[in-house]
Amino acid sequence: MSDLLERLRERGWRLTAQRRVIAEVLDGEHIHFTADEVHARAVRRLPEISRASVYNTLGELVALGEIIEVTTEGGRAKRYDPNAHQPHQHLVCSACGTMRDVHLTSDPMASLPEGERFGFTVSDVTVTYYGRCPSCAAEA
Repeated sequence: MSDLLERLRERGWRLTAQRRVIAEVLDGEHIHFTADEVHARAVRRLPEISRASVYNTLGELVALGEIIEVTTEGGRAKRYDPNAHQPHQHLVCSACGTMRDVHLTSDPMASLPEGERFGFTVSDVTVTYYGRCPSCAAEA
């Protein structure tokens, strides 16, 4: 479960009505909404919220390191993940784009053999698994 609202309060980030609603929409487990999905959900709570406010707030939260902007292959829209402080990877449905957090049992950084690093000092690794979610698999 994301603790985004709590983290933002601790930082002293000014929580306007718009920012609070956006943070509430993003708060939770396995949240990976597009900006348009965040806007649609925020409008239900605060009808006057603008699309620009959503995009600007998402950009600020990414810059603060409080959410992660996730891009997957296939030209799909960027998604926003509030679990920025919990190490995890992603499982993505190649049909509908549903995304879930997964927690690996081994360190993915350690799985890159020294001989395959080509002199790089590796600072980060991203593992994304692709497949079909149960709903899409049932339709196939």
